[in-house]
Amino acid sequence: MDASRGHARAAAIIPRLLFSLTAAACAVALVGGCSSGGNAAAPERSTQAAAPLSANELQDDYQAVIKNVLPSVVQIEATESLGSGVVYDGKGHIVTNAHVVGQEKTFKVAAATGGQPVTARLVSSYPEQDLAVIKLESLPQGLKPAKFGDSAAVDMGQIVLAMGSPLGLSGSVTQGIVSATGRTVSEGRTGGGTGATIANMVQTSAAINPGNSGGALVNLDSEVIGIPTLAAIDPEMGGGSAPGIGFAIPASMVRTVADQIVKDGKVTDSGRAALNITGRTVLNDAYEPAGVAVVEAPANGAAGEAGLKSGDVITRLGDTDITTITSLSEALASRRPGDKVTVTYVRGTATEKTVVTLGEL
Repeated sequence: MDASRGHARAAAIIPRLLFSLTAAACAVALVGGCSSGGNAAAPERSTQAAAPLSANELQDDYQAVIKNVLPSVVQIEATESLGSGVVYDGKGHIVTNAHVVGQEKTFKVAAATGGQPVTARLVSSYPEQDLAVIKLESLPQGLKPAKFGDSAAVDMGQIVLAMGSPLGLSGSVTQGIVSATGRTVSEGRTGGGTGATIANMVQTSAAINPGNSGGALVNLDSEVIGIPTLAAIDPEMGGGSAPGIGFAIPASMVRTVADQIVKDGKVTDSGRAALNITGRTVLNDAYEPAGVAVVEAPANGAAGEAGLKSGDVITRLGDTDITTITSLSEALASRRPGDKVTVTYVRGTATEKTVVTLGEL
């Protein structure tokens, strides 16, 4: 994901993994409208605007959400990292980020509300979506499953709270709003990142710091609407965080992945589209990224069945220009297996097109 500042010297805003300490939760206030019954007379319109919530009322809402949700948030300690997680069910399953668990199999988990840590073991990790599920060997008293919200109801401007363990400070809470929805963001592989490209992420202004990954982004109905995963960095700030720009995996994707892992021990249906190729970014004569070279395209894969082969350079997918492996992943993130898409590619000196029926990641 890129963004600019609107100044003469624009700075790219690049997602950064919330790695060394990772967890966060955010709360979104879902505002509903009312309408009168079919034949009821329309009420006389008031000339006065509805009174806003008082500071005390909003404070009471915040405190109620914290009381409801914090017992569903945990701190996860691995050998070389510290992150957060969300209690998924009453059987001890915890959902978190794949980059929090890394390559490890056992963890120490402590409730955000305090108490002695207990051991948890990895059930399965799904780096392609940066999600994982671990399971507690015993259930600490006071933990309760989180309630997950409706991703389709999340909208810009809703108030959210982020809960987790930023910088190891267990049970921390920050507040902000949903800044945007539908973001497609790619992680790096450095610093423990999975390299995942994740679609439909929720962007939030709630403070998200290292240690928030895997925690909870919750609305004012005490529903988890996302798993905080990434923060943005600004190259002009020496790689420092860009304040107020964080990203959370939407609750719908969290449920899709976690349900499969809990039921089958792994993800059996990713729902993610793929060309089924091995590729690499190629540069033009000016040393600029200019496409994705097909290194391997199995004959029974989506690209291979459409006639693509080793040596072809993909330059366009549908209406989207392709310059790098990351841009190809981002273009595929919004599509589904079985979708048909026109792929433009260069073979030798000729530019050609073919229609590909997308496979599954």
